Parts: sequence; C-alpha cells; structure tokens
Amino acid sequence: MLGFVLNTHQQWISRQLSDLGFTVERQVAVHDEGAAIQSAVAEAIERAELVITTGGLGPTSDDITRDLIAQLLGKPLHENPAIVAHIKEFFASRSRGVPASTRVQAMVPEGGVVLWNPHGTAPGLALPTPKGWLVMLPGPPRELRPMVRDQLIPLLAVWFPVPTVFTCNTLKTTGLGESVVEELIAPALGGLVNRGLGIGYCARVGEVDVRLTARGDNSAVIVAEAVFLARELLGVHVFSESQEGLASVVVGLLKKNGHTLALAESCTGGFVANRITNVPGASEVFTIGLVTYSNAAKTEYLGVLSTTLDEHGAVSESTACEMAAGVRLRSGSSLALAITGIAGPGGGSEAKPVGTVFIALATAEGVVVKRFLNQYDRETFKYYTSQQALEMVRRRLL
Repeated sequence: MLGFVLNTHQQWISRQLSDLGFTVERQVAVHDEGAAIQSAVAEAIERAELVITTGGLGPTSDDITRDLIAQLLGKPLHENPAIVAHIKEFFASRSRGVPASTRVQAMVPEGGVVLWNPHGTAPGLALPTPKGWLVMLPGPPRELRPMVRDQLIPLLAVWFPVPTVFTCNTLKTTGLGESVVEELIAPALGGLVNRGLGIGYCARVGEVDVRLTARGDNSAVIVAEAVFLARELLGVHVFSESQEGLASVVVGLLKKNGHTLALAESCTGGFVANRITNVPGASEVFTIGLVTYSNAAKTEYLGVLSTTLDEHGAVSESTACEMAAGVRLRSGSSLALAITGIAGPGGGSEAKPVGTVFIALATAEGVVVKRFLNQYDRETFKYYTSQQALEMVRRRLL
C-alpha cells in the first residue's frame, strides 16, 4: 500500500480462475493492519463463494492474516505436528537451524484444510464459510504459484464444479496496434458473437492479445471457428496460440530449423540475450551475446571499421550491418542480430531523433537492416526494440 511493491498476485490468480471458467468479481488490496484485513475478509465472504487471500502467513510480526481470520471466523488455532516436522526438515536440508519464530506457521484454524508448501515453510490454509470457502495463500510467488496449480485448482474442481463448459483461446500478435487488430477481425467475427463468442483485447508493449471465449456445450466449436477466422485475417502477425512468449517461439523455431543465433547489442544492453536465455533449452541455439556499447568495443570485438563509424556514426545502417556480419563471422552462428540506436532522453539529432534504432539480421545470404523509431522511455524502448529484433528472426525462420 506504500507503493514500493507491485501486486502481481491479483493478475496471475485471476488469470488462472478465468481460464477455468470462474468469474472473478472483485480484487481488493488492504494494509497489513488488523481492522483493515478483518473488514475486507468479512465483506468478501458475504459477497462471494470463493475468497482468496495472499500474504501474511509467514513468521514475522507483520504476518497476521492467519490469526485475524481465525479470530474473525471463531476458529481456535492448533499446532499441526506434520507442519512442524516439515519446517524442521526444510531447514535441516539447508543445514540451518530452525528459528523459533517459524513455528507459528504450524498453527492451523480448527477445521482448516492444509495446502502443503514444498517451496517454503508457510502452508496455505482453507476454511469453509457460509457461502463456500476461504483460502489463504503465502505471499512469495515461488511458493504461491505451485500451490495454486498443484493443490488449489484440484480442490476447486471438487468444491465448485463449473456449471457450463468453458472454452478459451488466446492469440498473441505482434506488429499491429490494438485498434488495427480489432478492425481486422471484429466484422468477420460478428456472427459468432451472436452465437455466444466473447472477444477481449489486451495491448502490451509490442504485442496485442486476442482472447476468444465461449460457454456452453457448443463453446469449443464456436471458439475454434473464431480462431480459424482470426488467424486467417491476422496472418503472420499471430506468433502464438498457447500463451508462449515471442522469445520462446523464436528459440523453438531456431531448434526446428537447425539454426544458431548470435547477438551484438548496443542500446538494448543485452536485453535480447536476457529474454532468449530465460527460455529453457536456449543453450542449444544461442551461441554468444556481446554488448558493444562503445565505438571502441564495436571495432575491437565485431570488426566494425573506424571509417564506418567516422562517416556514418554508431547509430547507422552501415554500422548495424557490420556489427551483425562481424558477430556472425566470429561466432560461427548461422544467424546474427545486431542492434544500435538512441535510447534517449538525449543524444538525438534532426536526422536521427531520439528513439532511432537500426536492427540488422545477418544470414548466409547477406545482411538485412531495418530502421525503426521507438520514442519511449528507456525501459520501454529496450523492450519494444527487443520485440522488433526477435520478430525479424521469427519472420526469417518462417
């Protein structure tokens, strides 16, 4: 609530629930203070069949969610020996002593269901309410997400069987704006909307998601028809139908086509390499990534000619071309990307304003260079540029 921490749990949990066909009615964030927590929970259990809280189950003095909710529901707390044993084993496996404060995490409200936490010491807890269930989840994402996937979702199938069949498919696109995407597909999907198709658009940096949903016994057919029509109209701009990110798609295509990739980055500072190496198995296709930020580095490590830098500048088609060709030659990779540009806020000129970027892709057939103008803040600039670079590789591989 102080603004230092971004609450990503609401987005992630809502996505899991929506994909299962549940309707998320409300999201609330409150201060770590007794009255605020109890008031929010009391209101929530009056409104909804399923209430989920995140955080406040740990061993420190500000972890008060468990105690407050037990008090609110009139449930006495009892120490669970199995949780105590788990806590001891958790610390023993790391050759650490067990802090006395961690034992509070073994306290379970009477009648509560324990959700085990193999990634930490605080278990999740579930309690029945007059309308349904209240579930308390730990705060750290590395603990919360596996708990939701492996334990909560199977329980939801038992507690709240979805009354109707729900079908959902998301097409991930790049290279088009949100309004253009809608203009391309909305008229053709109008008939399916009349049959129950839901269409949602989500724009993010360099991407637009098209979410197609339907409920009922015929939902799979309706969504399949919508996906077919949308893919026909959006064409090559659709890069994924399975929530797979662009970097992951590119790595998969590199593997499928037997290619390797090298990178020479300047203004993106290794951001493309970061995205690629976040993909499991990237080591099979990614050979090297160089951040040649200075002119001297471009010359020494990539072989960019000093005359090229003097005549055209570091941010130029010629420099990008020589960067890509140089890193491909030195790495022995079949493909090579090079990026050079002006991230800003200063350094631009009339001929090359802030946001100017040159991206070069070198192959055995030669080098292709594209110029873009990405006038954003530095962080957005880097992401948007990395998206364009990855898309150049994807298009080449297709």
